[in-house]
Amino acid sequence: MNFVSRADTARSQKEREIPYAQRAKPVRRFSESRVRFLAFSSIFISVLLTTFLANFFFSSRTSVSVLPQSPLDSKNSSLLGHLPYPEAIYADLVDLYPGLKVHKDIVSNLRQMEADATRDGVHLVFLSGFRSIELQDEIFYENKSIRNQIAIERAKVSAPAGYSEHSTGYAIDIGDRYMRETDFEVEFELTPAFRWLKKNAAKYHFVLSFPEGNPQNVGYEPWHWRFEGSVQALKQFERANKKRIEQQLSK
Repeated sequence: MNFVSRADTARSQKEREIPYAQRAKPVRRFSESRVRFLAFSSIFISVLLTTFLANFFFSSRTSVSVLPQSPLDSKNSSLLGHLPYPEAIYADLVDLYPGLKVHKDIVSNLRQMEADATRDGVHLVFLSGFRSIELQDEIFYENKSIRNQIAIERAKVSAPAGYSEHSTGYAIDIGDRYMRETDFEVEFELTPAFRWLKKNAAKYHFVLSFPEGNPQNVGYEPWHWRFEGSVQALKQFERANKKRIEQQLSK
């Protein structure tokens, strides 16, 4: 048996007398300012999420690529005996001859050295100056293929891309105008041009980059000289000179 109090009976009767629409809870309405706030928040979160996903996707795709434009990212590294060098700023390069660019800081010294050698009866010819990292890459792999050499063998006489002194614009390959068969060959050391350079190049702030028995264990290159007559040039070759000094002190 159910016992219903008079109060409950009265409350039930009163509710039946109130229309259903009035008995239901009213729908809560948001103010216009609150609606704008929610809309702005949604847009902001969407943009933030899209940016995050785009950055994640881009970094995941580029993280495995090799970027040669910054070879000094690992300053203590070397590759097959060669040290890393940055590519010269194009605005700092000038034409020594048509098609042969060098750093502007070395032009006057080269011209003077050439003129003085000529006065002594020696005729220098400048073979190669600035090389872009892209060109160096082509040279390294093309010559390696032509000579049927593996990378370690080729690195004895040609630097991998990003590790060539030529990329700085301060390096110059020199030959003898009347003994062109010795261009880029060890036999260049037998020419009047090399003998003159060995005796006089230091006057014009040029040094032989890879003499015999050099501490980098790079093959002997009597034709390859670098300029060290400015603070910027000395900074570029600081590590190479440090290795040379350490080698001399260890003897």
